[in-house]
Amino acid sequence: MSSYMEAAAAARAAEAKTEGLLRGACALLAAAAALLVGLNTQTETVLFIRKKATVKDVQALWVLAMAAAAAAGYHLLQLLRCFYLSRFADGKPCRHRRAIAWLCFLLDKGCAYMTFATTVAAAQACVVALYGTHALQWTKLCNIYTRFCEQVAGSLVCAMLAAVGTALLSVVSARNLFRLYPSMLSPPPSSFVG
Repeated sequence: MSSYMEAAAAARAAEAKTEGLLRGACALLAAAAALLVGLNTQTETVLFIRKKATVKDVQALWVLAMAAAAAAGYHLLQLLRCFYLSRFADGKPCRHRRAIAWLCFLLDKGCAYMTFATTVAAAQACVVALYGTHALQWTKLCNIYTRFCEQVAGSLVCAMLAAVGTALLSVVSARNLFRLYPSMLSPPPSSFVG
C-alpha cells in the first residue's frame, strides 16, 4: 500500500512540475508578445512629413498588448501557486480544494479565450495593414513601416503560441478539477473464481 502512495505522490509531483513548466513558458511567451508590440515604434518620413507608427495607432494592437500583459501576470501567479503546492502542500487535505480547482479552471478558460480572441483580432487588423483595403481607400502600411510590421508579426507569433499553451493548461486544469469528483460509472463486475 505504501508503494502505491509513493507512486501517486511521485505522479502528482511530476504533474505539478509539468504544469509549472508549461505555465512558465506561457508567461514568457505572453510577456514577450506584450513587450514586442507594446514598445514597438518606428518613425518614417512620408512626403516631407515625419510620421511615427505606435501601437496606439491600431486599437487591436493596444488591446493585444494589455491582454498579453495580463495573461503573463496571471500565468506568473499560477506558477507561484504550482511551486507552493509542489513544495509545501505534499498531499495535505484542503477543505476548499474543489472551490480552488473550479476557480483555476474558470480562470484558465477565460485566459485562453481572452488571449486567443485578442490575438486573432490583432492579426485581422494586421492583415488590413499588410494588404490595405481598396474599397475603403486604406493603403498598405507595411511597405512604409517595415520594421514595425515585422515586430508586430513576431509578437503575434508569440501571442498565438501563448494562446495554444493556455488552451493546453485549460485542459490540465479541467483534468485536475474533474479528478476531484468520484466516478459516476459503476465498477466493473469482479470475476471471482472460487
